[in-house]
Amino acid sequence: MDWITIISTTLKAAIGVETVLYGIAAIGINVQFGYTGLLNFGQAAFMGVAGYGMAVTVSTFGLPFWLGLIVGLAAAVLLAILLGIPTLKLRADYLAIVTIAAAEIVRLVFRSVAFKGVFGGSDGRRGFTDAFYALNPFSEGQYGFNLGPVPLFFSHRQLWVVLVGWVLVALCCALVYLLMKSPWGRVLKAIREDEDAVRSLGKNVFSYKMQSLVLGGVIGALGGFLYGLAYASVQPDVFGTETTFYMYTMVILGGAARVLGPVVGSMIFWVLLVLVYGVFAEAVGAGYITFMDVNQVGAMRWILVGLGLILLLIFRPQGIFGDKREIAIDAR
Repeated sequence: MDWITIISTTLKAAIGVETVLYGIAAIGINVQFGYTGLLNFGQAAFMGVAGYGMAVTVSTFGLPFWLGLIVGLAAAVLLAILLGIPTLKLRADYLAIVTIAAAEIVRLVFRSVAFKGVFGGSDGRRGFTDAFYALNPFSEGQYGFNLGPVPLFFSHRQLWVVLVGWVLVALCCALVYLLMKSPWGRVLKAIREDEDAVRSLGKNVFSYKMQSLVLGGVIGALGGFLYGLAYASVQPDVFGTETTFYMYTMVILGGAARVLGPVVGSMIFWVLLVLVYGVFAEAVGAGYITFMDVNQVGAMRWILVGLGLILLLIFRPQGIFGDKREIAIDAR
């Protein structure tokens, strides 16, 4: 069994593109769910409108890249307002229902044949990343180092995306830390615990919830930008409901209402997926496992990782760094 390749691939997954982009989007979920108690099951839609806003602005209309970023952020803010106005005055589960439906509507609009000239249909959009990679300070080649016998290398394009991504992660974590230590953040936590008590103190609960929904959506939009730039394309089916569920898994795995919880959860999530796949693929290829073939390894890794997460929720539902009280949502 090629343990060096398995370890190298796993270490790259711990700091790679998927970890970064999902970690950023999960930070947005943490603001909404962990700190405010909002059940937003449509975070993938915020990623999608941001990614498509950037892609369509550049590739379809031929406008500057930086304007595409502004359009994507504005689209995320508008989506949060449209979702929040009819639901945030109601119980928490109404927001969950509406956001699941909205995410599916957004995805189906992007892949619709009627709008294929704008969004590209099921093929998505490409050709909008040239301006971003023109800023790449790394010349063409491989960059990295050997960790003992284990090589850890990235291409110049991968390294640029990963560097930008981790800078965004650091900035988002710093922003969340400062906001949650402020009076504004303490109001959000109080709303999560008992919004009636907060309302009795004269606070506009609806306004605070809307601000939280917008902030979490904008942070999620950064994850959508990073996805489009990393893969040089945006495709509608990437932004499905399962993407949001992955983010919730990461938040709970790391610990809700913990600044670094979503980031650590994202790292563990992708490390487990890559490690399990690598070990089983090598074992099947070497003939150590005969009850399945290589094509079934992908499904098996989801089964095993899912089983591990179920056990985690049974024996430590608050996650690695979390507190049980942080995931007790008052849905009145």
